[in-house]
Amino acid sequence: MNKTDRMLAIVLELQRKGTLRAADLAAVFETSVRTIYRDVQALCEAGVPVVGSPGQGYSLMEGYFLPPIGFTAEEAVTLLLGLDIVERQFDAAYQASSLAARGKIEAILPKGVLEESVRMRSAWKLVDGGSRAGGDDLLSDKLSRLRQAVLEERLVRFRYTKAKPGADGSELESVRDAEPYGLVSADGYWILVAYCRLRGDIRHFRISRIGELTVLDERFRRPAGFELQSYRPVDDRNVFVRLLFRPELEALLRESDYFYMHAIEPAPEGVRVTLRVRRPDDALHWVLGWGSGVTVLEPEPLRIRVRQEIENMLKRY
Repeated sequence: MNKTDRMLAIVLELQRKGTLRAADLAAVFETSVRTIYRDVQALCEAGVPVVGSPGQGYSLMEGYFLPPIGFTAEEAVTLLLGLDIVERQFDAAYQASSLAARGKIEAILPKGVLEESVRMRSAWKLVDGGSRAGGDDLLSDKLSRLRQAVLEERLVRFRYTKAKPGADGSELESVRDAEPYGLVSADGYWILVAYCRLRGDIRHFRISRIGELTVLDERFRRPAGFELQSYRPVDDRNVFVRLLFRPELEALLRESDYFYMHAIEPAPEGVRVTLRVRRPDDALHWVLGWGSGVTVLEPEPLRIRVRQEIENMLKRY
């Protein structure tokens, strides 16, 4: 990295992180502390208000911002594609902010870069995966209120509906008081990660199953060690389902990216697939979707459920 690029990067680093010591900056840019001293001196001589505090480090004078930064076509496309995702996946407030940000970015792009970014974006298409909030006013409203509850650390109360064990079509309803820790978009669904006071543990709630949502005045404090970005739930899928598929289905099986998939192994008689589930019925509808192309080897309760479902289907036809 040459001196000019490094000086610009130092300003960006201070703008992002606040106060940093010379040793910190030297480690980031893999150079000596003396070089950082010289770069900071050069920045001050150029009119950049870098403030040095003995024993603390360097920072930018409050209120100082860099002038608009130029983007390459590739960088502009990256930003605009990110805004496309926000507009499709998030609630109305973020959609409005995304549209405003798009206008500002496009306004500062040189004509040539803007035209090239439009050409490059024409090669990409984002297809909604089912979690889009923009086309569902009820979902967008719930996301908006839950997002605010997460930020303000307010308790939420809602009615939650989920299928009963047994996959007979019946449902269970319960009222939950929960401390919302964050929102996750996964596999086409929005999920609330929250501490459920009814269960006394962190639980995941699909937003589409939440009804009668109320944000309460009561506040809570998120655990100091909890980080949504690094959070991984305990895997409680302890039941193994073993299946045998026709050999010509192997490619489709590998493309399916099924959540419960544990292993796929070619075998002389076909393709052996192992699933890890919480209970056998979790895999019932996925197995039935493959029709005669699959045979359930074990567990026996799932074999029985598949037979029962096929008999019920025959009665309908």
